[in-house]
Amino acid sequence: MYLFIETICYEKGSFHRIELHNERCNQTRRHFFGDQRSIKFQNHLCIPHNLIDFKVKCTVTYGIDVISIIYSKYEVKPINSLLIVNDNHIEYSFKYSDRKDLTLLSENKGQHSDILIVKNGLITDTSYANIIFKHNNNWYSQSKPLLLGTRLQSYFKDKRVIPARLTIKAISHFSEARIINAMISIEDSPVIPIDHIFY
Repeated sequence: MYLFIETICYEKGSFHRIELHNERCNQTRRHFFGDQRSIKFQNHLCIPHNLIDFKVKCTVTYGIDVISIIYSKYEVKPINSLLIVNDNHIEYSFKYSDRKDLTLLSENKGQHSDILIVKNGLITDTSYANIIFKHNNNWYSQSKPLLLGTRLQSYFKDKRVIPARLTIKAISHFSEARIINAMISIEDSPVIPIDHIFY
């Protein structure tokens, strides 16, 4: 049976973008399992008392139903550099719990903090986050990433980030990059200098 995950951020008494997580989960379940009773994660999530004052990563594994939830205190990892890797066949349009293809690509990173995946000449994502690039005072991200994260979806809607067709050649026109995902906002992301993105 296919299994999937949603990573939901808890902070300051609330679960962030919970409705977007619900929507993606239920779209995935309909795609793979047909019509199902909708899951509402707010009916399943309960932060342990010892974590209630922290930023918490809630990792929900599900198939037809919710299978497990793991709660862990979250801190953003430093990102010093990215290595560009090419893979024209990789697919991750659904948030599978099995990340073996991404894990295999990540084994190529060497001394770098993470990889930046390029597919058919277009910048997509790192191994665990969407990536955004700054030009003047505007932020841009790939309009069709490998996986549209809930935070990037929210930023597109609020026009904080502009969707664009980003090629490898476009990287040199930007001043910096940052990563974003369910747990990492623009403000929380480490700054990645463009000259720290290697081929």
